[in-house]
Amino acid sequence: MRPHALFRASLFLGLLFAACQGLAAEYVIERMKDNVYRFTAGNYRSAFMVTDAGIIATDPLNPRAAAWLKDELDRRFDVPLRYVVYSHNHVDHSYGGQALDGDGVHFVAHRLARADLVHTRADTRIPDITFDNEMTLYLGEARVALRYHGVNNGRGSVSMHFQPANVMYVVDWIVLGRMPYKNLKGYDIQGMIDSTEDILATDFELFIGGHGDAGDKADVARYLAYLNALYDSVRDGMLAGRSLAQLQDDIRLPEFNDLRMYDAWLKLNIEGVHDTLIDKSYFDMRPDVPAN
Repeated sequence: MRPHALFRASLFLGLLFAACQGLAAEYVIERMKDNVYRFTAGNYRSAFMVTDAGIIATDPLNPRAAAWLKDELDRRFDVPLRYVVYSHNHVDHSYGGQALDGDGVHFVAHRLARADLVHTRADTRIPDITFDNEMTLYLGEARVALRYHGVNNGRGSVSMHFQPANVMYVVDWIVLGRMPYKNLKGYDIQGMIDSTEDILATDFELFIGGHGDAGDKADVARYLAYLNALYDSVRDGMLAGRSLAQLQDDIRLPEFNDLRMYDAWLKLNIEGVHDTLIDKSYFDMRPDVPAN
């Protein structure tokens, strides 16, 4: 082989090795509790449960991540994939479904999530099983209870309770160890609070989120405390006639300054609640609120 050809071959192999190392770093599978695992792809996380009767997986996240996950499921576990459950309609969690599709695989979502994927012509596998309020999927002795809690993030967002491991999985509207995302695009703050209260009323041992950390009930309760403090501070400031700029200058919530992205996103969180109270509750039209 000529020297320049040898160099090109060596360079190609080096780049290929680096790419493989990058994938290994970006994609991680962790056993979280008993037969429940967490799949991490960058800043995103999904969960799956392995049983003797098959595997129940959740959000595919994106085509490349889903293809990697499918290969790993086939390689690591000698049982077929039976169900894929979408947490909600947002495409940064529901895309890539085709990579997990196959004979005997059913895709499940809340009715509103499926409707949105259909209406918007989303380029992913459309669910073939839907439900309105609650549904339980069974595989052998294991099960996953799906529950719709009302509006919180996107359309048709549901919780997934894996049993008997007693693991709760929720995407986007509960994030442990980190601030809610930026200016709460696609969120309903009142619905987030109500839905999180529902989760705390459920018996579970381990919480896994679509972002952030895993934790327990105390961690979820602290997240709820932040949501309530944020909402109350913004609402009361608006009732006193403060502008968005004034709210962002005044509100600090230092008891939560350990949350990741606190400095970068607190003002954006305030903006999100402010805009929600205008869009959903018409605060700017209330005669009892002073003009600012």
